[in-house]
Amino acid sequence: MNRSTDIPVHDIYPLVDVADYSLYYFIALVVVGVAVVLGILFWLLKRIRTRRISGRQTAFDQLKTLDFTDPKRAAYALSEIGRLFAHDNERTAKAYQNLFERLERYKYAPRVEKIDEETLGYYRLYLEIIDA
Repeated sequence: MNRSTDIPVHDIYPLVDVADYSLYYFIALVVVGVAVVLGILFWLLKRIRTRRISGRQTAFDQLKTLDFTDPKRAAYALSEIGRLFAHDNERTAKAYQNLFERLERYKYAPRVEKIDEETLGYYRLYLEIIDA
């Protein structure tokens, strides 16, 4: 005799399909997270690059607009600002060193004469090398 058929079971229901969207939620969360991280990285890189170019461009503009009416002040300013570009490459470093040696006689004396054309030529050459 089969006992399982004799007892009626009323509290067991048939299986029901439950919609599970958790995988889709996870994929959407990962995509949004990656997009946010990439957006922040691009923003930071853009900000850093803009700041660096801006500082170099400002220094270059200061070099181009030096006032040579006061030779002592111009020599000090040229030496200080020009040092920023001296480490770009070997050619720039050599041009800066030549210009720096020519400017020494205008820095350390109490009274100095106007900057000569040869030194101004080295200055113009240095500007062209930086601008290239």
